[in-house]
Amino acid sequence: QVQLVESGGGLVQAGGSLRLSCAASGRMFSIYNMGWFRQAPGKEREFVAAIRWTGGTTDYADSVKGRFTISRDAAKNTLYLQMDSLKPEDTAAYYCAQAAVAFSSGTYSGIEDYGYWGQGTQVTVSS
Repeated sequence: QVQLVESGGGLVQAGGSLRLSCAASGRMFSIYNMGWFRQAPGKEREFVAAIRWTGGTTDYADSVKGRFTISRDAAKNTLYLQMDSLKPEDTAAYYCAQAAVAFSSGTYSGIEDYGYWGQGTQVTVSS
């Protein structure tokens, strides 16, 4: 049974930083693409960042490019999202996701590409 557990969310002032973590279990972490998505109240869930199973390729939404960094530690079965220069518009629930298919050839930015989701962690950025 796949489990994804996010942590690290909280309240931060604009310009501050947070690091989200996602602990994965239940499948071989190192062979699946991973991603971060977010959902603000009243809005659709949107793509934030993705990392290929090899760890060598990443992709970011334009809104976070240059501010957020996605990474993974295969030895710890953990996915990270370092968020710097946070803005009030970054306020949302953040979800990590694991691809449904192993050994993917690219990175995934579509919700439909992911088969497993965490419960989410809230990030609130005050102005």
